[in-house]
Amino acid sequence: MRKMAVIVEKSKCHPDRCQHECMKFDPVNRSGGVGFHLSEDGKAAIDEKIVNEMHKICTKKCPFSAISIVNLPEQLKEEPIHRYGNNEFMLYGLPIFKENKVVGILGRNGIGKSTALNILSGGLVPNLGKYKDKAKEEEVIQNYSKVSLGNYFKKLYDKKIKFSYKPQRVELLGRKYNGKVIDLLKRVDEKNKSERLIAEFELDKIKNRDVKDLSGGELQKVAIIAASVKKADYYFFDEPSSFCDIKNRIRMAKLIKELGKNSNVIVIDHDLTTLDFVSDEIQIVYGEPGAYGIFSQSKGINRAINEYLEGNLKEENIRYRNFSINFKPLTQRREFTKEIFLEIPKIQKSFNGFNLNVNGFNLHKGQVVAIMGANGLGKSTFLNIIAGKLKADNTDFKFRNTSYKEQDLENSDLCVKDYLKNKSKTLFSDKWLNTLLIEKLGLERLYEEEIKHLSGGELQKINIVGALAKDAELILMDEPSAFIDVEDRLKIAEIIKDFAVRKEICAIIVDHDIQFIDYLADSLLVFEGESGKRGKVFGPFDKNDGINRILKSLDITYRKDEETNRARINKEGSQLDQIQKRKGEFY
Repeated sequence: MRKMAVIVEKSKCHPDRCQHECMKFDPVNRSGGVGFHLSEDGKAAIDEKIVNEMHKICTKKCPFSAISIVNLPEQLKEEPIHRYGNNEFMLYGLPIFKENKVVGILGRNGIGKSTALNILSGGLVPNLGKYKDKAKEEEVIQNYSKVSLGNYFKKLYDKKIKFSYKPQRVELLGRKYNGKVIDLLKRVDEKNKSERLIAEFELDKIKNRDVKDLSGGELQKVAIIAASVKKADYYFFDEPSSFCDIKNRIRMAKLIKELGKNSNVIVIDHDLTTLDFVSDEIQIVYGEPGAYGIFSQSKGINRAINEYLEGNLKEENIRYRNFSINFKPLTQRREFTKEIFLEIPKIQKSFNGFNLNVNGFNLHKGQVVAIMGANGLGKSTFLNIIAGKLKADNTDFKFRNTSYKEQDLENSDLCVKDYLKNKSKTLFSDKWLNTLLIEKLGLERLYEEEIKHLSGGELQKINIVGALAKDAELILMDEPSAFIDVEDRLKIAEIIKDFAVRKEICAIIVDHDIQFIDYLADSLLVFEGESGKRGKVFGPFDKNDGINRILKSLDITYRKDEETNRARINKEGSQLDQIQKRKGEFY
């Protein structure tokens, strides 16, 4: 019989606020046995050995969506490396370091990537699935004694390994560190390289600013440099591409590849283009978010990414997703109208030594306009002017009926359901709206969670839904792909486009993920200039012309993968790179 796992999310289980539906409808309980019951902690629990398909009625009856029952792969024979508790998340396998190589990790949010890094860095001793007993370091060493991880864990627990870790949520660094950028970097610099990297990443203008005053892109670059200038045996980078523009993603990738020549490096990222460029090998993590995660064996870059998109691990003979991911642009499926929706006037804005100039342009009903350009050229400033948060120097323009998802995510003490109710009166009563925004992103399970306790990806999705649910005619979003995994990036792109076309409104989206923009946008505004000094806006261009202009200014060429249509960065100076540059085809 196929093995099943039961997950009870304790934070959502509220026996004092329900009728104990999981117990009342449990087929074992109804026949006189012991199925779902209240455990010592007062939450629902069940012995997984007795679970069968009929128990899935309990997942449907739970009013808080706290219970899920999943089928584990038939090929899975081993015990988990770690389980948080009875009916809680299970992790199978770990990332495998490769000597002097960069190993990329690719997988969905909520599937154990951060747990794995926590184990490898010594922050969590894995219990080998024996959650009732205290985890023991010697048992971990013994468990891996026949493979390279055994020696690794022995050195780890003997404190003979040095790590450097770049965390995912860089926007939280401003709350943690006080003081100037230069002081922070010099304090951690063990290689005497911080000054060179500050210049290389164009941070000279902000090196004397307080860390708490930095933008997301600036914080990300500071965090990457801080992790890189430490002397370490192992480097971990968790989502280093978030908030970085294309140019800095390339710089970051080159820096990490350089580290990989003499160290062991693991990189987690959802930007396939960046992960493709920075990695030597890739490990896929698959499973069910919130329930279990399984690390596959390491594979070559192209093979790993293409198998991930297909949802099929060929060598392991495991299909873990019943659909493949298609990067055919949405603009080939739904077109915006020619009817002019809004005329944006010429806009000028100067402050703190920075000047922004925007030529006037028209927006059309159903149109999704993307904005791309380097960090520090005024993209967020432009959105703030359109949203009425900033006043232009030359015009009183303000489109009143806007909804704006800012780069800094909105936090709250409210639970998710109450937060969304405050954003929209119709979200839960309008079937189309609920299906498009809530069901497609699987947000029902988060209803009872407090906003302030959500992960980065969950918080981003709630902020996006909150912005779309508001009754507005112009949607503005600043970096909606940050912290979002590959599957959900495409869902969010589809939601934004469907929303704009169906409601005959317009969306303006700032983002740096070229694959996300290619999939979503109809047109492109290109920001050019000198970061921190001046920004000038050109367009809107046809999407492909706009992307080509951006890449030409950066002297970077991309190609499309023949099998999956995904974007890939050409190696600088390669034959294909030179051919595309001669033709003027940078994308």
